[in-house]
Amino acid sequence: MKVIQYTDVEPKELKVAGPGVTGRVVIGTADDDVNFCMRVIELQPGAQIPPHHHPWEHQQFYHSGTGYIVREGQKMPLGPGSVVYVAPDEEHHVANTGNEPLVLVCLIPKGIPEL
Repeated sequence: MKVIQYTDVEPKELKVAGPGVTGRVVIGTADDDVNFCMRVIELQPGAQIPPHHHPWEHQQFYHSGTGYIVREGQKMPLGPGSVVYVAPDEEHHVANTGNEPLVLVCLIPKGIPEL
């Protein structure tokens, strides 16, 4: 069993994102025999993750802040309690539109680059 505070993990730049976006791998390959990687991602006010796609799914839960995700050209609003599933190869783009960090928990399959 692993029990931590997510803030105990040092934030690192998220490779697919621009400035102001960090991620923390809170459960991943460093943990024994897990099937998913759990990341906590923070977008600072005005920050965004530009449009991209890849061959794996995402499962996301938005904890705090406000913003949007682009799905098929439409901006879908996000806020605390929003849940998003991004299918493999589906283009997606997330932006923070609020005055506080947009914080989300993101699950990806084991074996994918964690950040």
